[in-house]
Order: sequence, then structure tokens, then C-alpha cells
Amino acid sequence: GSVVTWGDPKFGGDSSMVQDQLVRVQQIEASRRAFAALLADGSVVTWGDPDTGGDSSDVQEELKGVRQIEASYGAFAAILADGSVVTWGDIDAGGDCSKAQQQLKQVRQLRASHGSFAAILSDGRVVCWGNPDIDSESCQVPEGLCDVKEIHASGHAFAAMLADGSVVTWGDADFGGDSSMVKDQLKDVQQIQSSRRAFAALRQDGSIVTWGDLADVMPDDRINGLGVCELCATSGAFAAKLVDGTVVTWGYKSVGGDCQEVSSRLRNVHQLSGSNGAFAALLEDGQIVTWGSPYAGGDSSGLQDRLCPDVRKRRRTRLDGNRLALVLEG
Repeated sequence: GSVVTWGDPKFGGDSSMVQDQLVRVQQIEASRRAFAALLADGSVVTWGDPDTGGDSSDVQEELKGVRQIEASYGAFAAILADGSVVTWGDIDAGGDCSKAQQQLKQVRQLRASHGSFAAILSDGRVVCWGNPDIDSESCQVPEGLCDVKEIHASGHAFAAMLADGSVVTWGDADFGGDSSMVKDQLKDVQQIQSSRRAFAALRQDGSIVTWGDLADVMPDDRINGLGVCELCATSGAFAAKLVDGTVVTWGYKSVGGDCQEVSSRLRNVHQLSGSNGAFAALLEDGQIVTWGSPYAGGDSSGLQDRLCPDVRKRRRTRLDGNRLALVLEG
């Protein structure tokens, strides 16, 4: 449950000031320049740029019994044990939920786009808040939306997976907010992942449906039929783990869309994680393989000694922003 960080200190790559507090960590989330860690006792530790949520001192007394934390581009939101929500960080990125506070009761899940948050209530309805100037379309929940199982977000749009396996989207069409062209294919959906401008949905039969920015959309059907069992995304690329433990990628090469240089090592993959610009694959033997932008965690060559052997004791990694945070368990 300890944490190792590296990367640009201004982006939270240096956690030395709070290192002694980072014990029994259960979850880590990241805004553009800050991290928030949820501890086993329900408290929260933050570090990084104070303007984007790295300083939670104003709400620290409220951050007790926290169940989940979520981050937008510049703010954080936390679900408390009673189902209410606490926010902090840049108010232009959803750091102020006061206008929606009365509706934010019995919240069971949070998701964030660039500048807004979406909360799923216990009855399956959705409440959104954020900056209306930046995310006006994504703050407008479709009328009658209910039975929502989970929500995912791109830069300025949301996709909700319903209990029946169908999908409803809203927000900026240029960011995947309009899925009308693939609506008939969005059935029996098991998992959704999002890049900054697109979405990918994994169906029960192992096929993938993509929509949004064309550069992020799967260019052909070469993956369908191979048996995809897990999806992961960066800001401009997707990675799919196949049932045979190998990985297929597409999207912008600079942010992980091309794994050719490490493809020979991508065997027996256990888990995938993605940051803004890089992917990390945890192998069954405990090794970690990274690719994508070196400024976003794509190059971990200098840390391999620190990642082993402790890394082999845990099954969870977290990549975000310009840095990689690794949660060690066991």
C-alpha cells in the first residue's frame, strides 16, 4: 500500500512531502498537475500543484469516510460514506459542486471529463456539474436517462452504459458525444474506455465498437474476431488485451498507439494501465513493460530495479498525467 512516484515534480512526480502519509493506499487519481490518494481509513492525501487539487486543506475535515475519488483536468471529487460529495481544486474544472449539492445524495459512482463531473445516483439517474462555458454540452444530461450502470468520459463528452448493455452518449460530438452512427452496434456492451476525443466499447462477443475522433477510431476490423478481453486508453490511443495474453494498439503513436518496439515482450499480459500519453502492461511474472511518451511514464528503464521484486507481490498499477504512480500491495 505504499506509493512510488517519478516524473516532473511540478506535476506531482515528487511525493516526498507526504511520503510518510502514503500508507495502506487503496486508490490513486490524478488531475493535470496533482495526485489524490485514498487511504484504507477513508482519508485522502494530496500532493502536486495546489491550484489543480494538490492542496485539499480547505476540505480536509470533510474528507472522512471517503469511498471513491475522481479527478477532472483541474479538480477532484470524493464520495463519502453517506453518499454525499465533496469537491476541491479549480472551480472552472468542477471543483465547486454547490449548485448541484442538493441532488448529490446516495451517489454510487463519479466520472469526470475535462471540466465537469457526472455522478450516478443509487436509483440509476445522473447528475452533472462543472464549468458551463467549457463543458456546456456535457453538463446537460439527456432527458429521461435512467438505469445507468456506469459512466465514462472523454475530454468533453460522457458515455453511459445502461443495465441492458446499451450505451447513451452526450456532450461535444467532436469528442464522442454523438454515437448515433454506431447506435445499432452498441448492444451487450461489457466495458467502455475513452481517449480524449473518442470512445471504444467492448462487447460480450469480444468485438469492439469505436466512435468519435477518426484518428482514435479503430482503422479496420483486424482486432474483431481475435477475442478481446480488456481495453485501456491514453489521451489519443487505445490498447486491447487479447485472450492469448498479447496486446494490440491503435491511435497516435506518440501516446502509445504503436507498441511495435515492445511487442516481443508483451506476452502473458495480466493487466493494462494507461496515462495521458503512455501504457504500462503488468505481466504474469510481475514484470512491467511500458511504451508511449517518455514524459508520461512510457520509459521506466531507470526504475526497473525499484519495481522488482516488490512489484511481483501486487496486481495493480496506476499511470496518469506526466508521471507514473505505482501502488505496491502484499
